[in-house]
Amino acid sequence: MASLSQLIKRFLDRPGSVDLAPFERVVAEAGRREERVKALDELPKPSMDDLAEFCAIAREAARRTIGLRPYDVQLVGTLALLAGNVAEMATGEGKTLSGALAAAGYALQGKRVHVISVNDYLARRDAEWMGPLYAALGVGVGWIGQVSTPEERRAAYQKDVTYGSVSEIGFDVLRDRLVTDPADLVVPEPHVALIDEADSVLVDEARVPLVLAGATDPGDAVPAAAALVRRLVRGYHYEIDEQGRNVYLTARGTDTVEQALGGGNLYDAPHTVSEINLALHAHALLTKDVDYIVRDGRVQLINHSRGRVALLQRWPDGLQAAVEAKEALPASETGEILDSITIQGLITRYPEKCGMTGTAVAVGEQLREFYDLKVAVIPPNKPCVRVDEPDVLYATVTDRDAALVAKITEIHKTGRPVLIGTLDVAESERLALNLQGRGLECVVLNAKNDAEEAEIIARAGERGRITVSTQMAGRGTDIKLGEGVAELGGLYVIGSGRHASSRLDDQLRGRAGRQGDPGGSVFYVSLEDDLISRFAPDEHLPSADRDGVVRNRRGPQIVGHAQRVAEGANLEIHRNTWRYTRLLEHQRSLVLERRDKVLHGDVAADAFAAADPGRWKTLVEEVGEPVAREAARQIVLYQIDHHWTAHVAFLSDLREGIHLRVLGRMNPLDEFHRESVTAYRSLMESIETASLEMWRQATITKDGLDHEATGTRRPTATWTYMVQENPFGTALDRILSRLKKTLQ
Repeated sequence: MASLSQLIKRFLDRPGSVDLAPFERVVAEAGRREERVKALDELPKPSMDDLAEFCAIAREAARRTIGLRPYDVQLVGTLALLAGNVAEMATGEGKTLSGALAAAGYALQGKRVHVISVNDYLARRDAEWMGPLYAALGVGVGWIGQVSTPEERRAAYQKDVTYGSVSEIGFDVLRDRLVTDPADLVVPEPHVALIDEADSVLVDEARVPLVLAGATDPGDAVPAAAALVRRLVRGYHYEIDEQGRNVYLTARGTDTVEQALGGGNLYDAPHTVSEINLALHAHALLTKDVDYIVRDGRVQLINHSRGRVALLQRWPDGLQAAVEAKEALPASETGEILDSITIQGLITRYPEKCGMTGTAVAVGEQLREFYDLKVAVIPPNKPCVRVDEPDVLYATVTDRDAALVAKITEIHKTGRPVLIGTLDVAESERLALNLQGRGLECVVLNAKNDAEEAEIIARAGERGRITVSTQMAGRGTDIKLGEGVAELGGLYVIGSGRHASSRLDDQLRGRAGRQGDPGGSVFYVSLEDDLISRFAPDEHLPSADRDGVVRNRRGPQIVGHAQRVAEGANLEIHRNTWRYTRLLEHQRSLVLERRDKVLHGDVAADAFAAADPGRWKTLVEEVGEPVAREAARQIVLYQIDHHWTAHVAFLSDLREGIHLRVLGRMNPLDEFHRESVTAYRSLMESIETASLEMWRQATITKDGLDHEATGTRRPTATWTYMVQENPFGTALDRILSRLKKTLQ
């Protein structure tokens, strides 16, 4: 019957349909060879021509070096990864070891492997933890992190297997696109991407491009605008749309701002309007300890899908300055966007890719649509016995929070450890204060103390422990039960609300009940939660009983509906992002192909010698041919980078307003593509013209090109931007919102 079921799944090609039978047969054969391999004094380097022998040797190598004997299901997961799939393995089932064995298998085939994780901590921990195993299999391993120097990065990338976070690898790729000396390149040509927490990296992160910016001028904060908008009142001076993504002045608000600015029409001063809009957005839509924290005198952004500080990231300059002014902080440097890449664009650079996560089936269609990846569902080594209770639904946040504290108190009295998953930093700190008010000690894991997160999580299963966390996805640390905790029922997980993605709920639940341990979970939800107000605003909400609990069956249906709408909206944003960036990625690849020819060869010098032989001959006589060739290379590289930066800015501005074309009955995407292609043709012509003009006027001495005199100076520093999809809503959204308010 099971075989028939798998055949039907494969026929329908549904998520999770990868047939595990071939992998299981290989693992069974490896099991028959285990005793023979175990008796060997020295393990041979395995050949990938015999997968059963590879599994047998790898299993014994893991046992001898790191004290872990891979379960059969872990080896099945390894083979699924080696076949180019996303392996879904439950929390605590040993994904790290399966991934390491698969990475070693790829490396033994002569392929360079990047193991891509969600943060630096996991990259370093896993590389060092699995290091002895790799060494036993004859495979070199390295890792990169935020603090790695260029030399350390270059050395790590030269290893057979390199561990790194998706952002660090992405920014290394972006920085490599700006080097002017081949010796400065860091990232070699990729072969295989093995992605940890694949759903988080490939789906959640895919909507936020990685953007590299270069420093230009000192920042220009707008404290006057920030002070002005602090006096404005929501509902009177300004309104926020139903989705919470757009804020705009009312007629009264416009009058108030105009009076504060000394009279005159506000909209006759576009720069002032922009400052007010940015300040209003920072004031009304960006919340301290939810969207960002203030630490060490700086605004630091919070990555919502990870619940962590997004180090070295910032909003585009105007918005960053507005938030800094809101918090009365000095303005940071401004900059220009040099280049960007989407996660999807980064991953598709790899000829081969695979991944692992605890929740892949829920996004199986997206993995197939965007990355041509299938999901292999790996069964647990031991059946899960966790008890998942139905949601407890309250009408108000106040009632929900009171009941949540009461429930934690009740469970804590038994000695059973409790893990509470909150939706943001502010909520985690508010809950911690409430618990402390009841005399309950707890540890808080949020974006403010991510450095200690591993130790905090590892102890969450100890008797009497109360742990509060903003986001459990991608934490990478198993929670092992303390002595006597299993007899109490195991770890009890409580969610203080449903996430916008059901996968995040499942990942939180999955922290209990690892490897057959007992455990329990429940979610406390309020009809006032942001999920309901944003994604089910028009639903008729049922009333609560006297104790504040909503027992009407419509309640859970509304919550489920809001979550499905949120997941659909995020999927559409992902699709939309890729529709618009796919052409940009193609154009970038063409520009990079030309840039690489300039960087690694003499095409620039040859072109200048042909276009202006007199100038070329004179320079060769004055400074020598090697210097002249290098100067030519630097000039063309500068012009390519300079014009590409301008092209990226043009396409960004074009996309911001392209939705207005729908009012003229035109397809915005078609119009964007048409104008992008025209702009690209102009780009290539401009690079050639500007390069030749600069060559004729450049100051070149025996010491080389004078960058200051010639105007080829590069940015003094780079950083990354946290980009939001249309933070003020699209232009069409704003027009429709105004029309709606006018009609009302």
